[in-house]
Amino acid sequence: MPRPVTVTLSHDLSMEEARKRLHEGFGKLKSQMTGGMMFKFTEEWTNDDTLKFTAKGLGQNIFGQIDIFPQHVRIEVTLPNLLASIAETITGKVEKEGRLLLEKK
Repeated sequence: MPRPVTVTLSHDLSMEEARKRLHEGFGKLKSQMTGGMMFKFTEEWTNDDTLKFTAKGLGQNIFGQIDIFPQHVRIEVTLPNLLASIAETITGKVEKEGRLLLEKK
């Protein structure tokens, strides 16, 4: 059964900097969301602050959205049956990579 997962990451960045980092760093989050498996992603920024994406592979589909807010970023992903059993592991990896991406430097 598909499993929805939501990760909320706080940040101290300006909206502009958070946008820039997510636009440039989405590739790093992709592999975390697929558990390292080969999925083909399609992505579309519907506006500067919302990214909608799908990933297809191994007969499975992942659907998700990333929303950028002034003090946090919300990542919502629906994992397919194949990945639902390791949802906690995937969530932990997405949180870790997302925090590194949004870390104030």
